[in-house]
Amino acid sequence: MGIIQDLVQDIPVPKMVKVRQKFDNQKINDLAAILKKEFEREVIRQKIKPGMSIAIAVGSRGVDRIVELTAMTVAFLKEMGAKPFIVPSMGSHGGATAEGQIDVLKHLGVTEESTGAEIRSSMEVIKVGELPNGLPVYVDKYTSEADGIVVINRIKPHTAFRGPVESGIMKMISIGLGKQKGAEACHQLGFKHMAVHVPAMAKMIMEHLPVLFGIATVENAFDKVSVVEVLASEEIEEKEIELQVKAKELLPKLFFEQLDVLVIDQIGKNISGDGMDPNITGRYPTPYAHGGPDVTKMLVLDLTDETEGNANGVGTADFTTQRLVDKMDLEVTYANGLTSTVVAPTKIATTLANDKEAIQAAIKTSNILDFSKVKMVRIKNTLEVSEIEVSEALLPYVQDHVQLEAVTEAEELSFDQNGNLF
Repeated sequence: MGIIQDLVQDIPVPKMVKVRQKFDNQKINDLAAILKKEFEREVIRQKIKPGMSIAIAVGSRGVDRIVELTAMTVAFLKEMGAKPFIVPSMGSHGGATAEGQIDVLKHLGVTEESTGAEIRSSMEVIKVGELPNGLPVYVDKYTSEADGIVVINRIKPHTAFRGPVESGIMKMISIGLGKQKGAEACHQLGFKHMAVHVPAMAKMIMEHLPVLFGIATVENAFDKVSVVEVLASEEIEEKEIELQVKAKELLPKLFFEQLDVLVIDQIGKNISGDGMDPNITGRYPTPYAHGGPDVTKMLVLDLTDETEGNANGVGTADFTTQRLVDKMDLEVTYANGLTSTVVAPTKIATTLANDKEAIQAAIKTSNILDFSKVKMVRIKNTLEVSEIEVSEALLPYVQDHVQLEAVTEAEELSFDQNGNLF
């Protein structure tokens, strides 16, 4: 028996209870009807003239119903006599290549065939200007040559900073349309200043280029469109601030203030840009964001297949498994930190041989007197938190919470012969 096994072998693993978390499930069913009504606003229609070439910015995140949103926007612009085309608006994603960004859109279902518009992808940018502090502001060259610009994106809390404007239309304009150079420029001075730089860069671009309107969605806790609004350029900042408040209200969460141990089965870039959403875990890659539970020890057990070895976020955890580390593509993972300038999440957490030892190590180091009373929660990933598992010590809290419901009796966790959960 090795030293690590000897240190953790007597740490008890608690019985777990499956618990249902209840969230607001309100969503839009007839998206076409609502979007059509939004497009009929005179403040939107008056901006479009026959013959205009219009760049539609579409990003890399898995925005719900993005294909429909894009196709309906294309159809509306064509109906108004304009000539729309799609521009990938995703900073450095897709390997920071024109072909890679087209592939990212294709993976999301956004193609010339599905939307009815040509995709023009390039990493070439033009410099729009500089902020007072000297930061350069860039925008995609194809977009800069268009007669008008339309931006489609979801409004949601950012994972590394807090401000009136976080992830949404203005971030898409400032970072997404800036391609690799724009993304690097906005990140250059760190997330400490991002709440100022994102809107400042977006406003500079909007002053110099013809941004017509943005299509903003807010998703519910199940990642379904709950709100959609078309924002005229002069409305974008004010309306986005309001929608950011709504997005925070609808955000999924863990209904616990303090946990000794949080077990996360899998992380990946398809789950969150941070591998796991810090708004759920309460663990942030920078000190400039906050919210979520106070977690003493956190562990991640595996990577999703879709992340293709990108383990960004593993360093935010305290423990991981050899299985996850063996799947890491270090070059891809480290590139993530070099672009964002935040490298702590790309470090490798303390690595244990298997799931059981990692869980035991987390419990052992959780700074509690009685290990049998550990307050532990297990989730599949941060996208799927409507059903979770909690340890017996949390049952009284569950029974008193109106948005929590125990759905099974307490059961032992099942490990295979290699010590991994199944």
